[in-house]
Amino acid sequence: MHFLAVNNIGNFMNKSCINPFTRCLAKLLEEEPVACLISDAVWHFTQLVADGLKLPRIVLRTSSMSCIPVYAALPSLGEKDDFKTSIQQEWAPELALMTKMDIKKICNDKSEESKLLLISNTIKGTKAASAMIVNTFKELEEPAFLAISLDFRIPTFPIGPFHKYFPASSSSLLEPDKRSISWLDVQPNSSVVYVSFGSIALLGEVEFTNMAWGLANSKQRFLWVIRPGSVSGSEWLELLPKGFIEEVGERGCVVKWAPQQEVLAHQAIGAFWTQNGWNSTLESICEGVPMICSPCSYDQPINARYVTDVWKIGVMLDNGMDREEIARSIKRVIVDKEGNEMIQRSKSLQKKVSLSLQEGGSAHQSLESLVDYIIHF
Repeated sequence: MHFLAVNNIGNFMNKSCINPFTRCLAKLLEEEPVACLISDAVWHFTQLVADGLKLPRIVLRTSSMSCIPVYAALPSLGEKDDFKTSIQQEWAPELALMTKMDIKKICNDKSEESKLLLISNTIKGTKAASAMIVNTFKELEEPAFLAISLDFRIPTFPIGPFHKYFPASSSSLLEPDKRSISWLDVQPNSSVVYVSFGSIALLGEVEFTNMAWGLANSKQRFLWVIRPGSVSGSEWLELLPKGFIEEVGERGCVVKWAPQQEVLAHQAIGAFWTQNGWNSTLESICEGVPMICSPCSYDQPINARYVTDVWKIGVMLDNGMDREEIARSIKRVIVDKEGNEMIQRSKSLQKKVSLSLQEGGSAHQSLESLVDYIIHF
């Protein structure tokens, strides 16, 4: 499984957008007062623009808070000759949780140099900002919150989960197939594995075949989102292995896209097999659903490691798309006692999310503090 590379594009945009964005923002400042500039962390060039126009900049982080200390430590690893094959705890405590394979997934690919450059400049731009907004809630990532407060020394506002402020339909990239909900309605509680790898993951034919047989061999119910064009050499379902449909029968439902937040909130869902993008991870946490983790790149290995080793609400597929491991992992979460324990911990985090968003909760207080902070610029 892999993703479309965006590192070179990101570095190019950060170089080429400085002048046109400066002109645009300067013109806006002539027309009306602007309190501050809020920009995505990846667009670090906006810090230079904001400084030039004497405008405060607030960084918007849509990934987890825990990935920030890890990203901050990665560029120093790049200076060590053997970082590709050996990760030592004394280099950076933030990396102690990560495995060698995790680090390779994050930065050891054909675009390693450009990715590390983008990460390094993003961290520098964040440290130079006036404040930071993060898509999380304090109780979920308190150690990272404390680490960032000490290292970055800028006000940090964890006001997430963002998707709780907006209807699910507003963020859907494709038209959801509502048939998935009607199918879930007739399934037993906590019996279905929901499988979706988001909007940009690309699968090879062998991986796809192993996924199919792993699901079939688990003998568990599943709802599988197969995005058109997501499998190399296939428009949609042409590469499903022969005999798969007959083997799974009514146990499986395959759709092109699903209303994910509605699916995860459904009582029939017992697990979410995900690539662990932060949006998907947060949505699963918000609905109290344990996860089966198949991280690929970017922040996904970090998110997955926290899911499995810190919050203990999921299992990791360490051997890629191995059909036997897939079947075992699904049974661990759906059938075994271990899965029941994951569900209990997931439900506990779900309650913490709800409390944080209520009046007086941590996310609610952070949002009020952010508003007050901007007003007083």
